[in-house]
Amino acid sequence: MEYETRVVRERAVLVWAGHDSTHAAESLEELALLSETAGLDVVDSISQQMKKLSAATRIGSGKVEELKSIVADKNAEVVIFDDPLTPAQRRNLEKTLSEDLPAGALPIKVLDRSQLILDIFALRAQTRAGKLQVELAQLQYMLPRLTRAWSHLSRMKAGVGTRGPGETQLESDRRQVRDRIDKLKDRLEEVDRTRKLNRREREAVPYPVIALVGYTNAGKSSLMNRLTEAGVYVADQLFATLDTTTRRLELPSGRIVMLVDTVGFVSKLPHELVAAFKGTLEQVVDADLVVHVVDAASVDVDGRRAVVDSILEELGAANRPRLVVYNKCDLAGAAEPPPGAITVSALTGEGIASLLAAFDKAFVPVEEKLAVVVPHGDGRTRAWLHSHGRVVEESGQEDGTRVVVWLSSKAAGQLEQMIGAEGYDVRRA
Repeated sequence: MEYETRVVRERAVLVWAGHDSTHAAESLEELALLSETAGLDVVDSISQQMKKLSAATRIGSGKVEELKSIVADKNAEVVIFDDPLTPAQRRNLEKTLSEDLPAGALPIKVLDRSQLILDIFALRAQTRAGKLQVELAQLQYMLPRLTRAWSHLSRMKAGVGTRGPGETQLESDRRQVRDRIDKLKDRLEEVDRTRKLNRREREAVPYPVIALVGYTNAGKSSLMNRLTEAGVYVADQLFATLDTTTRRLELPSGRIVMLVDTVGFVSKLPHELVAAFKGTLEQVVDADLVVHVVDAASVDVDGRRAVVDSILEELGAANRPRLVVYNKCDLAGAAEPPPGAITVSALTGEGIASLLAAFDKAFVPVEEKLAVVVPHGDGRTRAWLHSHGRVVEESGQEDGTRVVVWLSSKAAGQLEQMIGAEGYDVRRA
């Protein structure tokens, strides 16, 4: 006998509330995509522009009643706000929205955008480091929100000998969360040490690093696959990939670079996540070239560019050399790129040749053309020059082989350390 297993998706209502509703529709649309990525079915949404947000529920009392009616009519189980909620606001909303539910029914869950993003990251994290980083971010987000979570246990008369168990339980929870945070930080320090060792090994191979960054679902992974055949998972959804991927890329000039695909960014990204993923994103900070991939088909191109610029600044990568690439140019209504930007389609391959040429051009100033006379018996140095640079000429002479080679500044420095004491003839070509 065969049984059919069907996953029941929770039904969600989305809420936007703020002072300026100019971009409310776009923000709710992105919140809907985030909700679907988390496995929810969005059944409705509401918005409210207010001069002063309610300290108790964020939205006005009349809007709360409207929300309650929508939740009941749509049989929704989850309500998600686009902006952060205080613990009191969440508690008040959950109480009001759940008060008329039938006996035995689960209370309505009230979340905010930050919680939703944290949940998606927890769902998508695959590596040990990624899972540790996400759990750390979740606990750091949760810790200040434990306040009064156990108030139902502390409604006892205060005073010596009569202290309620609520405070004890709350402090116990806080202590457990802090202990877990400390353990996670220790484990991540171990991961960081391993990562730094691997990074030093990569630096021993002096290839320039190009880091792909951009708003989530801008097409970074698709572009990575188009350029390197990396086989990175690609899907038309937010945060399809969280873990960084590094691949070797040979440019038209023969120059070798390392291409790094990173996690996508999103507006209102929880600060805890940015802090937790700083170790993973250190390759962006140290990259020789940061390539900002922009979704040219987005309705809010400028806003998304501003979000990425802001996060790069928070990471300390704002001053890295940068190239802006407008992807998805094959789609109708794609935005015109500003001067200096490159237009491509990772799907069709349009503009890829221009992009590779731009990569080559970006690294011209950091290379040196050297002529090295390598003694006949030193095959090791000749092999090193071939593997670490672009050899453009070789000619035999009496005292050895004259090798003309393009080397990065980093590689030229390593060559000097390697053969400087040997007295080899090294000159600029």
